[in-house]
Amino acid sequence: MADIIQLLPDSVANQIAAGEVIQRPASVVKELVENAVDAGADKIDIIIKDAGRTLIQIVDNGTGMSDTDARLSFERHATSKIRSADDLFQIRTKGFRGEALASIAAIAQVTLRTRKHTEEIGTEIVINGSELEHQISISCSGGSNFIVKNLFFNVPARRKFLKSNTAEFKQIINEFQRIVLCHPEIEFSLTHNDSDIYNLPKVNLRQRIIHIFGKSINADLNPINSITELIKISGFIGKPEFAKKRTGEQFFFVNCRYMRHPYFHRAIMHAYEKILPPDTFPGYFIFLDIAPSEIDVNIHPTKTEIKFENEQIIFQILRSSVREALGKSSSVPSIDFDTHGVIDIPVLRKDTEIRVPQVQIDHTYNPFETKQKFNTNRFSHNKSSDIKGWEQLYEGLEQKMTDTESENLKLFDDEPGQDEKIGSPEYLQLRNKFILTSVKSGLMIIDQKRAHERVLYEQFVRNVAHNLNMSQMELYPTKIDLDTEHYMLARELKDELLALGIDITDLGPSTIVVNSRPIGFEGADMQDMIEQLFEEYKTTENKIGSSVTQTLAASLARVGAVQYGKVLHVKEMQHLVDELFACETPNYSPGGKKTIAIMKLEDIEKLL
Repeated sequence: MADIIQLLPDSVANQIAAGEVIQRPASVVKELVENAVDAGADKIDIIIKDAGRTLIQIVDNGTGMSDTDARLSFERHATSKIRSADDLFQIRTKGFRGEALASIAAIAQVTLRTRKHTEEIGTEIVINGSELEHQISISCSGGSNFIVKNLFFNVPARRKFLKSNTAEFKQIINEFQRIVLCHPEIEFSLTHNDSDIYNLPKVNLRQRIIHIFGKSINADLNPINSITELIKISGFIGKPEFAKKRTGEQFFFVNCRYMRHPYFHRAIMHAYEKILPPDTFPGYFIFLDIAPSEIDVNIHPTKTEIKFENEQIIFQILRSSVREALGKSSSVPSIDFDTHGVIDIPVLRKDTEIRVPQVQIDHTYNPFETKQKFNTNRFSHNKSSDIKGWEQLYEGLEQKMTDTESENLKLFDDEPGQDEKIGSPEYLQLRNKFILTSVKSGLMIIDQKRAHERVLYEQFVRNVAHNLNMSQMELYPTKIDLDTEHYMLARELKDELLALGIDITDLGPSTIVVNSRPIGFEGADMQDMIEQLFEEYKTTENKIGSSVTQTLAASLARVGAVQYGKVLHVKEMQHLVDELFACETPNYSPGGKKTIAIMKLEDIEKLL
């Protein structure tokens, strides 16, 4: 029988290996920028086109390479970082395996121009799909200039599975942020399709965080600093009052290397226990400094999963350190001298007149006055929608619902033709969350937030479909500083935002001006509204069957809807229910969650 096992050609082996190291354009950016950092560069420029599909260029002023080193750097397992297996447990550099350049060259067209600062002539190498095309001597700047074109050009199956340019560039930004956060001493720039995304000067850590995530994060940063014999912990944790609805700015670094560590994340969440608002998550930027012999970074190709020898001990130290930092922040107010504001402290002189504060009392105020009007601008953008007799609208709901919806809601009696009737016009509010009213078969329970989301969503979509003006111009346009991800969303969704009543002007990197707001959002803080809108959009985008405008409308409805905990008066509850049953799909929120439930009378009787 003939032998069937054979060695793979280097080009094929490199393509297979590239599948582990280079998964998408962001992987190339990560590997090349980390190499530039390891080369001692203090200025690194990243140039991207078409989210990395067409071009990824990394220019650094590091040590550069000789002609021999430049050629060897593209061979598999060629590295200057380790000489023996023991060196794996003393690693402090970011790369060390010698796989990155060989993997990149296997699935792209790569040009390298490099020169050592001590030499006058540099080297240019061109490799096309692992095949060396030429190596020549050239005149070039000191450092290295990697040009990667047409990623996955020879592996069309891999290229086909890349996501949209927007999604792929988000991944590039994520990798970029993870590197620049732990190297504030290095100057970085990121350009995408000839637009400047980041220009980061050499600063301290706090300022680097502010430059990346916007000025508004400054008030959220609470320093943490703890030193033990085993580990040093430093960085910043978020203040509980600034916690967000999603897990956003959460970063772990060990020895200046980004890592994912769910176990240590639990330690932080334990430290925040009972002090966070419901369903919110704190941000943190935590740097762990530990002896390399105490960790193993060689357990995953991307080196983001790291094993610690004393995880349980570090868990306890980390949790205690976070609690201590939270305790200090709550008991000692801090003054941030990095801001540009002026603190105005009044001075009392001998001739200063001390006046007793005057208290104004409205003697005509009656706390039992029931004439308070429902805020139709807040709960409804259609001032003329004063719907009466919604019982009749409710009677026709059966025909609007699908069989599945009718079964799920069980709004109707089993006997054919027995439509549900409202037994009483009175309403009750349960725990400032649910609206209760009686119906023929029992008790109707309405989720006030989900109901209002449905009302707002259908109004937004209807107004957009009929090109109705739903904006109110700002007397004084609001200037807003956003983090890069939100800024890019603002640029990308500019037309859809305008259709929903939000007119914005792009002022440049990370800054926009809001010229108008949707009707009904008059009292909202514009910065907070925009940030919440984009956070909601990111959690619901790419929903199957929904257009960008519909997804954005659903996000805006969630931001504008009445929140849980809001006390509603009887007329407010009446008005909200009227508008809910005027909707085309009153029984579900835009996110697909039920707005209505019925507790049948016989079920209630069984409880008594």
